Amino acid sequence: MDWGKVIFIFFALMSLTTTAGYLYDHNTTALFIAASINLVSTLLKIGVKNVLSAELFASSLVADLHLIPAFLYAQIFHNTETAIALAIGGVIANIFSMALVLVESAKVKEDF
Repeated sequence: MDWGKVIFIFFALMSLTTTAGYLYDHNTTALFIAASINLVSTLLKIGVKNVLSAELFASSLVADLHLIPAFLYAQIFHNTETAIALAIGGVIANIFSMALVLVESAKVKEDF
């Protein structure tokens, strides 16, 4: 088992689920956690050398550029509607990222 890949996929999936949790509860703390986990996921994607690594990194950056402003809108401006709209964009970017991970996994043959 490739533990680097496990950690990489763990943080990518955790980013998606915590952002979805914010959409359910609209709690600013949950949004902060989602943005933080997504930043860790983005940092982990820097070292990935796959066929779709550029696409994975770009989708993670898109999620970052949705979740960070969403947190700022929720915390500073108290504008929950805009924060939710931006968080939905982050969820879509994370779903796209997970789809790329699945495509990459289907393309790679591992010897057991």
